[in-house]
Amino acid sequence: AGYGLPPTPLVEAFPSIDAAALHCEVLINRLHELDFEVDGLVIKLNQFVLRDELGARSKSPRWLIAYKWEKYEAVTRVESIEVQVGKTGAITPVANLDPVELAGTTVSRASLHNADEISRKDVRVGDQVVVEKAGKIIPRIVRVEKHLRGAVEPAIFQFPPQCPACGTALVKDEGGVYIRCPNQFACPAQLKEKIRYFASRDAMDIEGMGEKIVDQLVASGLVKNFGDLYRIEIDQLLKFERMGMKSAEKLLAAIEASKQRGMARLLNALSIRHVGITVANILARHYESMDRLQQAGQEELSKVDEVGTIIAESVCSFMNSSDGKETLDDLRSLGLKCDINRIGAERLGEQLSGMTLVVTGVLSKFSRDEIERLIQQHGGKTSSSVSKNTSYLIAGEKAGSKLTKAQYLKIPVLTELDFEAMLNRATVENFPLPN
Repeated sequence: AGYGLPPTPLVEAFPSIDAAALHCEVLINRLHELDFEVDGLVIKLNQFVLRDELGARSKSPRWLIAYKWEKYEAVTRVESIEVQVGKTGAITPVANLDPVELAGTTVSRASLHNADEISRKDVRVGDQVVVEKAGKIIPRIVRVEKHLRGAVEPAIFQFPPQCPACGTALVKDEGGVYIRCPNQFACPAQLKEKIRYFASRDAMDIEGMGEKIVDQLVASGLVKNFGDLYRIEIDQLLKFERMGMKSAEKLLAAIEASKQRGMARLLNALSIRHVGITVANILARHYESMDRLQQAGQEELSKVDEVGTIIAESVCSFMNSSDGKETLDDLRSLGLKCDINRIGAERLGEQLSGMTLVVTGVLSKFSRDEIERLIQQHGGKTSSSVSKNTSYLIAGEKAGSKLTKAQYLKIPVLTELDFEAMLNRATVENFPLPN
């Protein structure tokens, strides 16, 4: 407040989660006192040591949680239920709704997620349903107003036995909830979604390959797999709607440039189940080449940090399948870079091999990215939190709770100069040894 920034009102600390939850219930009844809109509350741990111990997921910390409640609701009618095919073949049911105004926008569709969700909520065509916008963004069906059904109840929705795009018999995940089309690249709907994701920013980042271009590439039969993208010729593109010479040349240049994206981007682009950008980066850093990853067994993969049994099984299944092997062989033959992208990050030494280092505080000599890259270039791994498995803590100015915890666990602490000196030696035998 002393800096002129308005602090969050009504913040309090409590000795237990039960007390905090009770306070949340009280606050909900006082929301009308606030001069701004609220769609939830946040409960945080207020001990930095515990925050460091819990760490973070790829997109959010584990030491805080949102306390949400139902708001922004409206009642509308389910006009129809259709199913869509995703990039991994998952069949997702979607409810088409009688358009209704909700939180400032018109809502006409809501995902029903899977067959089990439809059954659990008993959603049927013709039902009156309560629709909510989670966080004022994502519409979802909260419940069916069953008391509004007439004397003749609507028919129970029957999930289709065949893929709506290719007619292939659908299969349900063993022990899971999703129903899938197993037809892979031969399913036109699945192929479109795979190609769209392959070209997306987090994957191969092919600028100019939008939804309409992908639709035309698949519909024309020019693209039947990932490799076909790299076989497109300019004369073929010029036949497409609204495609001139300059646009065609620019798109082909973007496709060619994508060959150098490296292993992590390519691994993410392949639409392997359970493998997104975070897991792809972890696997790329660990194995450094697609060849080494293909040779890894499921047991070995499952022991990689943050991978586990389910992801390992999915990766091995793809790598050992005929489709997976053919895809990777094809992309290699077309000149795609299938090892880790080491632009400015070549291996410089092994002084930190097998060690995990944490960086904290304000650095004066390196940026955070630079020092973490140096750690990796010398064989080490980086982590965001201090634990008993941490080998060294590199502490800059204003180091806080991580330094306190490192000292408590008797983990050696290095300055930037210490770290630089360590890298200039063949070994680290003259430095304090990690626990």
